[in-house]
Amino acid sequence: MAANDSNQIEEEFVEAKNNWELEKLYVDLASTKGKALTPVEKKFLRGLLCGCSPAEIASIVYQSRSSSTVRVYLSNGLYKYIEEMLSNQAGYSVKVKNWSRVTHLLEKAGYKKGRLQLQPTINVRKAQKEQETDLVKIRSIQIQDWGEAIDVGGFYGRTTELAKTQQWIVQERCRLLVLLGMGGIGKTAFSVKLAQEIQDEFEYVIWRSLRLAPTLEVILDRLIQILCPKIDTQIAQTVDDKISLLINCLRSSRCLIVLDRFDSILVSGENNEEIEYSTTSSTNPSIKNDSLSYLLSPIQYRQGYEIYGELIRRVGESQHQSCLVLTSREKTQEITSLEGEKLPVHSLKLTGLSKPESLLIIEAKGFTNISEDESRILFDWYAGNPLFIKLVATAIQELFGGNIDEFLKQDTVVFGDIRATLDEQFNRLSHLEKHMVYWLAVNQDAVSVRKLQENSIPGLSQRLSQRLILEAMELLQKRSLIESQASHFSLSPVLMEYALERLIEENFKFSKEKEENLLMSHTIFATQLKDYMEESHIKGGDSA
Repeated sequence: MAANDSNQIEEEFVEAKNNWELEKLYVDLASTKGKALTPVEKKFLRGLLCGCSPAEIASIVYQSRSSSTVRVYLSNGLYKYIEEMLSNQAGYSVKVKNWSRVTHLLEKAGYKKGRLQLQPTINVRKAQKEQETDLVKIRSIQIQDWGEAIDVGGFYGRTTELAKTQQWIVQERCRLLVLLGMGGIGKTAFSVKLAQEIQDEFEYVIWRSLRLAPTLEVILDRLIQILCPKIDTQIAQTVDDKISLLINCLRSSRCLIVLDRFDSILVSGENNEEIEYSTTSSTNPSIKNDSLSYLLSPIQYRQGYEIYGELIRRVGESQHQSCLVLTSREKTQEITSLEGEKLPVHSLKLTGLSKPESLLIIEAKGFTNISEDESRILFDWYAGNPLFIKLVATAIQELFGGNIDEFLKQDTVVFGDIRATLDEQFNRLSHLEKHMVYWLAVNQDAVSVRKLQENSIPGLSQRLSQRLILEAMELLQKRSLIESQASHFSLSPVLMEYALERLIEENFKFSKEKEENLLMSHTIFATQLKDYMEESHIKGGDSA
């Protein structure tokens, strides 16, 4: 390293030399490590001794708002050396746990020169002034509990979404954030990455999965035990009382709580009667009940889990300094009524990754020398869905020896775990919603609500069909299954392919060649709709 570079490194966080036995600390840590600290490790250590968080260090050293590089250096290096050094000195296990503990532990071990209050460097003051908000920076001991949070070392893209959600939470003090998206789109990974990016802004960070559908009482007991361990939850006689205890915890401390897989406690569409579709007849669909209410099934909580709705309402409406983040495929009524651009409740729908980001996932699976045509087709088929791309990459390796071209020749988009993922979400739909998905799949082009109202509900009065169509499309939107642009709606390519295959399976008893079946499905289903409209005296209209 050049002398000028070395001097520049030593000049950063210079106040650490004035207040700490820095050279002794370098020597002791080097002894623990087994070799001298690198210049970067020394620089980050001085930053910590000046009371800077990883985010502040990143801002000063790299002029970057992302602290991931600094955190990796600290977690994989300095924290471990400090823990081992202090544990050897004390004779018992010492844990850093968080950056804000470093100065406390080292001062307790005798490495601080005196009791003088540290003054930030000019660079620190400048960075703090530039990033100053009404948020009080947390300097207390931080507690983190990541539960079953996944490793996001292979996280790609989402820079715009991360920046937007960070602004909502850190600057605008969002109380409730809901991350939405269809299965496999990466909601869980995004929630972990987001929490990592903003963890230094909170005293408590807790990440929990609702995949196994724990009761709210179980979740509340665990949260309160972590946030307010001195409170005896037995004093709360009801779940509502425990929600009140949690809200008090959220007021007294700055907490970030993530509940992943919120849709695990939701249910819809499963108990409705069927609409019978037949491509061999031009008669109207068989309606088994005089009441049409069964055609729609709103998003609801599973029996016994309705109290979760009260938690959502209380967290969104109550004034506190914390944030609850949910990930879900579906948006409940409470969230819809609470959210707003200028309100402290927001939702963000995640869509597919870009083509370059999707290619990074494929390359991480071990593929090299992918042609432009191969990457384009895979991206067009799966629209940047991270899970689907990973699944198809594995299938190509295991079934086709890594030959992408051989896989593409099969002309099979939906199969295996991809099909299972879509089945899980499709089976939650009401029958009218399924009808809408089929219609959108056959039509293929983006269509307006008006065209859907005019053409897709044969056999019903125009007034009633308008209401049903609006409600069905609203539900599909809340379930993250349709894409909208300029008031027109469509399906993603993989969902369109899936819906056409479902339609074929429901209407043909014997399997034929895929291309022939698709052509027959398009023709017969379009003819069926035309016959329905003629019988019901409904004229087809142009897209509005």
